[in-house]
Amino acid sequence: MKKQWIISSLLTVFIWGAGAYAFFSIKDDVPSQLNTESMLLASAPLEGEDPSAERELKEIIDETQKLVVHIELEDDSLGSGFLYNDQGDVVTNAHVVGNATEVQVKTTDNREFSGTVIGLSETIDVALVRVDGLKGTESLNMRKKKRAEVGDEVLAIGSPLGYQNTVTTGIVSGLERAFEVPPYHYEDMYQISAPIAPGNSGGPLIDRKTGEVLGINSAAADQGSIGFSIPMPNVITLIEGWSKEPMTTLPVLDFTSNSVEYEYDTNLDEDYAQFLVSYFYESLDQQDYVTAYSLLGSSWQGNLPYEDFREGYIDTKAVSIEELTVNSSEEITVVAIITAQERTDDGDTFSQYRVTYTIGYENDQMKILSGWGEELE
Repeated sequence: MKKQWIISSLLTVFIWGAGAYAFFSIKDDVPSQLNTESMLLASAPLEGEDPSAERELKEIIDETQKLVVHIELEDDSLGSGFLYNDQGDVVTNAHVVGNATEVQVKTTDNREFSGTVIGLSETIDVALVRVDGLKGTESLNMRKKKRAEVGDEVLAIGSPLGYQNTVTTGIVSGLERAFEVPPYHYEDMYQISAPIAPGNSGGPLIDRKTGEVLGINSAAADQGSIGFSIPMPNVITLIEGWSKEPMTTLPVLDFTSNSVEYEYDTNLDEDYAQFLVSYFYESLDQQDYVTAYSLLGSSWQGNLPYEDFREGYIDTKAVSIEELTVNSSEEITVVAIITAQERTDDGDTFSQYRVTYTIGYENDQMKILSGWGEELE
């Protein structure tokens, strides 16, 4: 068993998905983001298996795309929006319309209409555009009360880089994210693994199963495939108010761009990496081998089946971290001093090891990829 601590750590590293962002609670967020129940036994469906799921996805995409519009300003800046009601009201981001009072709206069938901005918030990045030419058109269903949860499958639809009707898929990978991009302070945001590019802002975040609008896609991280969306429950009252009583005078705001990019904070990477190493050993200490194995990267799992991984730790009665340090330069490394209580033929023994892990990204999730270890005297 003594060798197992070293052998298992030789292929270990944490890759974590698309970044850690400001103002979030690491201890509360990380366990909820890890899919520990299905990673071991999940497999890709065979061809022809459960075809109804694929048809349902295509149906949702087709129905939603018809109600998502392309927004263009006189200065040629682009954005997206979606039909909120049958009055022709289109929801979008405030930074998409900027300080314009009139915008051009283009539908998926290439019809073009003029739209008037009837709502613009000074505190939340949301705006409402009334398009008389779209009155009587059906609208998307809004998720007005129930909030999304980590792990919910989502679609982001819009016009990234001007490519209208683009669909990206992902999951809700975090909740209650907060950051500052003037003139707005973004808070209580959904973090999503579906990327958002310039022109995609203002488009809807769609529930993959129901087709409901969960939020307004609003910001992208400057590193990694990750985006942020404003939850609909946070803005629905504001939108309903503008629709009933349009603003007669719009505020003038200091917009520097019609796209929002959140600057990645590497200091939070270190916090996340440190917590995940602790979480790995906590899982082993509780004999929760499924969770511990789920933290390993695909390369590690490819070289060591779960059964072998579990067998390597089956005689470990307890493990604790005595010391934990984190360093970062081009990559993040975490060094842990651990003590393991192990069963042997001669009774329980206690051994101490120094293990080093490297931290990075893999498929928008944190994983253990590689590392090395040594037994201490």
